[in-house]
Amino acid sequence: MTNRVDITSEAVEVIDKLRERHGELMFHQSGGCCDGSSPMCLEKGDLLLNETDIWLGNIHGCEFFMNQDQFEYWKHTHLTVDVTKGRGSSFSLEIPLGLRFVVKSRMFKSEELENLPSIKRGEQFLD
Repeated sequence: MTNRVDITSEAVEVIDKLRERHGELMFHQSGGCCDGSSPMCLEKGDLLLNETDIWLGNIHGCEFFMNQDQFEYWKHTHLTVDVTKGRGSSFSLEIPLGLRFVVKSRMFKSEELENLPSIKRGEQFLD
């Protein structure tokens, strides 16, 4: 099975710090305002998911979702969550650390496209 999203070791370190402070985490990339094309790290449950959110996978114990409109542009790409210095303009938990999560992308190879998991929608993850 091909992963739609992965994470760098540098981003894993930041998630570990955030998890110590905030508990369970999740990621969402909306495509809207406030650095919407950047992944936002939130406390799990702080964002209400619905049928317009697509599950891309799990990165270091965090579910990663993307708004379906944004997903239409990115569905042919493999994403890697990384971290960089700088302050973003979102509500993401890493911002006070002087860091921000970013996504690096590449097009899937044809054999990877054939092995992608089926699409799951956000409402499937509601408790």
